[in-house]
Amino acid sequence: MILIACVDNRGGMLYRRRRQSQDRLLRQDLLTEAGGRPVWLSPYSLRQFPDPPENLRSAEDFFCRPGRGEYCFFEDVDPAPWLEGAEGVILYHWNRSYPGDLFFPLPLTGWTLTRREEFPGSSHERITKEVFLRSDR
Repeated sequence: MILIACVDNRGGMLYRRRRQSQDRLLRQDLLTEAGGRPVWLSPYSLRQFPDPPENLRSAEDFFCRPGRGEYCFFEDVDPAPWLEGAEGVILYHWNRSYPGDLFFPLPLTGWTLTRREEFPGSSHERITKEVFLRSDR
C-alpha cells in the first residue's frame, strides 16, 4: 500500500473531526499519481470528489483494503498503525499552520525522500508533494 495524507506545517491532518483544508488541484494530482490504480478512502474523504472516477474505492475499513501497489488516502484516521506495512508514503504539504488534533507521525524515520514537487493549488498558493520509499528494507 502507498499511504497518502495532506498535512500542515506541524503534520496536522484534522481538527475537530474536520479536514484542515482541501484543494481541487491537489485532488487532480492525487488521481494523476494513482494512474488508474485503486485509491482506497473513507466515505468522508470520498465527498471531496463530486464525480468520482471508478478507481476510487470507499469503505469504512478502507485502511484494511489496499493490496500491493494500491493507494490509501488517510484524512480522518490515524495512519501510524499502517506505516510499518506501507510500501510508500505521499505527503501533500499545505505549507501553512492550522489548528489540529490528528497528526501524521513525522519525521519519517526509515524512509527516503525520492521526489519533491511544488505546484500551485486552487486554494493554496503553493502545495508541496513529497514521495517517500522505505529505506530500511
